[in-house]
Amino acid sequence: MYDCTRNYIDGEWVESGSDRTLEIINPATEQSIGRVSLGTAEDIDQAVASARAAFDEFSQWTVKQRLGLLNDILNAYKARYDDIAVAISTEMGAPARFAQKAQAATGIDHLKATMTALEGLQMEEKTARAVVLKEPIGVCGLITPWNWPINQIMCKVAPALAAGCTVVLKPSEIAPVSAMIFAEALDAAGVPAGVCNLVQGDGPGVGVAMSAHPGIDMISFTGSTRAGIEVAKAAADTVKRVSQELGGKSANIILPGAPLEKAVVQGVRGVFSNSGQSCDAPSRMLVPQDVYDEAVEIANDTPYDLSGAVYGETPEAAMQVAWRLRTGMVHLNDAPSDISAPFGGYKQSGNGREWGVHGIKDFLELKSVMTG
Repeated sequence: MYDCTRNYIDGEWVESGSDRTLEIINPATEQSIGRVSLGTAEDIDQAVASARAAFDEFSQWTVKQRLGLLNDILNAYKARYDDIAVAISTEMGAPARFAQKAQAATGIDHLKATMTALEGLQMEEKTARAVVLKEPIGVCGLITPWNWPINQIMCKVAPALAAGCTVVLKPSEIAPVSAMIFAEALDAAGVPAGVCNLVQGDGPGVGVAMSAHPGIDMISFTGSTRAGIEVAKAAADTVKRVSQELGGKSANIILPGAPLEKAVVQGVRGVFSNSGQSCDAPSRMLVPQDVYDEAVEIANDTPYDLSGAVYGETPEAAMQVAWRLRTGMVHLNDAPSDISAPFGGYKQSGNGREWGVHGIKDFLELKSVMTG
């Protein structure tokens, strides 16, 4: 049985300010696997104070120092890899092999991609009469979902640390175990006290408090569009930056001349991968009649535009349609994701981008220094 009733704040495991807990249910067996605390606004106050105090020093670390820390986190993550894979399978029901080979693997992939991006990122740029400095935005509140728990945690935590930010993480209350193990790995890696804080809890008790907190400079949220709207409203009074990866209902356009059976089979696999629980699944399959033009119109006629897919007879034919789709991502002829390319959506699928260099840039503020 997992015990997720404590928070990780200022480098220590501390009791939650709430005595309310929630059973953690394995959806595959519908059996309880442990309990998680439903934290309070006071828990967030404590975590933000810790992150605020750590920011002044950590924000001044050099790129070399941050790369060294990310590498230490990578090694600590690898040491807990099997524990994280089992936790993911147990807490959110991913098949064991998928949790081991895909879900847990994203943690390593995002860390490596972030380190590569940081190595190539110029933190100063010169214009005609100024120097533009790229600086960490500050204390960041990170709210993550249950369907890809470590994936979403790592593609927020890694770039935030790469940028020099300190963080307060709230994972989903129904998939909190992998986040707890990850916090243990951060501790083992020697992350300085206060740089990474974990508060367990639900949206009303912890998420709202994070979104509205005046000590948090940025919220990065992944979840439903409905919840994302509430996060943005709560954040508005303090004019903090809000980056969101929200709902998707992605079109999958199969063009005339494409190998129909292969395209349909791969499209169906894309929908049902991860037990049908991926936000970018190509769930609206549009099959050709005579021309593909009832297709582009239909694909764009939705408030959601996170991802999309086009299968054509040639890559060039598919690319012509990709240019016309109003969506954050397009997969041509079943091409896999590139973890160094930006991940995010148009319209009500969110704003901002994750992954690679664009993920780091979301956590940076720009300062123009006029030099004459």
